[in-house]
Order: sequence, then C-alpha cells, then structure tokens
Amino acid sequence: MTDLSELDRGAAPGAADPVKVLLHRHRELCERAVDPLEIAAGLEAHGITDRTAARFRHRDVFSLAEELYARVPRDADTAADASAAPAREGDHRRSVAVLLLPLLPGTLCAAALIALARTHGQTRLYAAAAGVVAVALALRAALRRGPLALPDALASRSATGSWTCWLLVYAVLGDGLLRTAVAGGPDGLPDGTAGGDWPVALAPLLALTLAVAPATWTAGLFLTRARRKLAASRGLEDFAASVRPVLLGAVALFLVALAALVALCAPFLDTGPVSPAVLALGVLLFVARLLTVHGFTHAPRVILMLSAVAQVLAPATVFAARLPGCAALGAPVEALTAASGPSAVPVLACGAGALILLVHASRTLARASAHLRPEQAR
Repeated sequence: MTDLSELDRGAAPGAADPVKVLLHRHRELCERAVDPLEIAAGLEAHGITDRTAARFRHRDVFSLAEELYARVPRDADTAADASAAPAREGDHRRSVAVLLLPLLPGTLCAAALIALARTHGQTRLYAAAAGVVAVALALRAALRRGPLALPDALASRSATGSWTCWLLVYAVLGDGLLRTAVAGGPDGLPDGTAGGDWPVALAPLLALTLAVAPATWTAGLFLTRARRKLAASRGLEDFAASVRPVLLGAVALFLVALAALVALCAPFLDTGPVSPAVLALGVLLFVARLLTVHGFTHAPRVILMLSAVAQVLAPATVFAARLPGCAALGAPVEALTAASGPSAVPVLACGAGALILLVHASRTLARASAHLRPEQAR
C-alpha cells in the first residue's frame, strides 16, 4: 500500500506539480487502465481516499483519476479502433455462451435423475456415475466463463471447491443420515432412494444445479449495475452507499429465483417440499462465489469450511454418543432434531455462514477497488 506520508510530501504546497509525482508512482496502473474509473479503483486499493485527493488539489479520487488518465499518452488508440468490429463480434458470441451455458448443469442433472428413475440394479449405478460426471463437467464449463468465472490469478488462491462438494454431498445424504442416526441406524448404505434405510434427497441437487443459471445472470446484473454506479459516482463514499442496495437486491433476486426452483423440483421428484436448508445453502454458495470472483478469497474459504465441518459434526456427535459414557455428546443435536427436524442443522450452519458473508460482502464489494479488472492486482 502507498505510504501516505510520501503522498503528503508529494502534495506539499511547495511542489510545482503534485499530480506528476503521483503519476510517476502509479504509471503502470494509469497506462493499462481503459478508463478513469479503473484508475480511481486502483488508487483506492493503494489507500488513496477523497481526503488524500484534496491534497492533490482535487475534490475527490474520481476527479484525480480523470486528470491522471488524461495525462497518459495512448498511442494504441488507432489500433484499438481498427479492431473494434471483431471485438464486438467476439463479445456477442461470449454473451450468447454466458446466456445459454449456465442452463446446461440443470438440464443434465434433470436428465440424469430421469435415467435413475427408469433403471435398476447395476445399470442404475452406471447411470448415476455417468450423471455425476456429466453434471460436474457441465458445472466446470459454466463456471469457467461469464460473471462467475475465476480469473487465472485467483484460481490457485481459491480452495473452495472441496468444501463446496462436502456441502452438496450433505444436502443429498446428510438429513437422511442424521434422521436415521437419531433413530439408531443406519443398518446399511444408501440405495439411492428416498424410502431406504438411509434416505437420499435428490431434489436439493436438482434445484441447486438449475440455480446456476439465475446465479450467473444475477451476478452479471450486479456487475453491470455496479459499474454504472461507479461511473455515476463522484466519491468513494457515494459509490459505497449506492452499490450496497444493488448487492442486497441481487442476493434477494437470486433467493426468489432459487425458491421458485425449489418449489418446482419437489413435485418433479414426487417428494415433499424441500426444506429451507437448500435456500440457505444456495445463498451461501452464491455470495461466496461473488466474493471470490472479486478477489476476496479468504473469507469464503473459511466460512465454507466451517459450515461443512459443522454439518459433518452433527451426525458424528450422535454416533459418538453411542460410546460408553459419551451419551451427553449427542444430546444437543438430538434435541435440535426432535424440535425442528434434521434440516435444522444445515439451516443454522449455512444460514449463519451466508449472513456472515453477506455482511462481509456489503463492506468489501462496496469499494471501488473491488471492481477492478480481474487481471489487475488487488
């Protein structure tokens, strides 16, 4: 982060051109920026606030960024104009892919569940394996482009994939295992049905894979609206105050879409209503991904890990309570399950995690520096 004491010296009254000092210090940022907004975001990331900008004889960071942008020579403008048409054509193809590709995971998951319903024995096992592979590949493809795609620079820092898998596995197997464990079982492995000794819930998996599409479109809407707010703002505090309602609105819109999908998936699989745990898990994964693609990887990784561990510990304590002298270990979970059902565990774990991440996102994603281009260092 830029040493503010150096900025004070650069902006001292005796300095003939304090902005020139700042331009020299941040020349690389100014040269690669495509507009003054990126310079403003980069300056904020280096600790320069509206108060600091006043020392450079500007009313705010945005005004300072406009002067820095204007001072940098741009010899590549002609070449950029010549390549504008091919770039627009490429953008159109990417827009179509972003619009349609997120539909693939849910479509393949629905097809896999239909295949499971119409097969038996070893053929059913093969169908399940093929369905898992197909949905995983579709998810990978859908999340490699568009507003939910991770830049290469962030992919190695975001170790959330394994914890996400644990959360999804618990959504399918966890409630059934906990209910059976409290009753004294299970006596066997899950057989892929909702009526076995270890019941399996497939409706949550279908709802969450179908929700990839609204999650992608909602994230794109948030990015577009945030960029417009950045262009219209004349100060960092003004931008923060205007973008927070956009973030909360995007999360609420995704929650409504997910709730509609949950309501549709239960009758499709001839099961009871899907519990609110799916809504909590969906919002948790959505906000975690939104933070991650903006470069804030630590909090999502920790919260996803804690949520997964909390859910796994619930049936583990019930099993541990069967050991001699350890009956008290399972008492809290058994009491919670008796009062609210086994879904209370994921509702509490994922709901608390989603709330924490949403509060964190309302602070971090309200910064102009959070909306730098992905390839720019944060």
